[in-house]
Amino acid sequence: MALDEGNHRLFVGTRDPARLIVFDTDSGKVVSGINIAQDPDDIFYDVAKKRLYISCGEGFINIIQQQDANHYNSIGTIPTAPGARTSLFVPELNRFYVAVPHQGGQESEIRVYRVG
Repeated sequence: MALDEGNHRLFVGTRDPARLIVFDTDSGKVVSGINIAQDPDDIFYDVAKKRLYISCGEGFINIIQQQDANHYNSIGTIPTAPGARTSLFVPELNRFYVAVPHQGGQESEIRVYRVG
């Protein structure tokens, strides 16, 4: 989950079906929803860019642009690695960190993405 305090919006990732659901925190009503990759885990709201970054265990980062409080568009899907769903967004550094687990021949690592 992530929160846009200024617009009173709560962002929740669901797994079945895989979607980002946007709630109005004043009314509790769903105001928007958008499909995302499977197995979402961490969600971060970038206040400065009005973007959401969602790390998903399917092996992708979804990037969602907030047009306004009720409208959202997918602007990118970045491949990571299967099982890489734990992440951290550090806005002061414009960096998004993703933990890649050891699976089969895939070595564990921390991947660093620059947020542009």
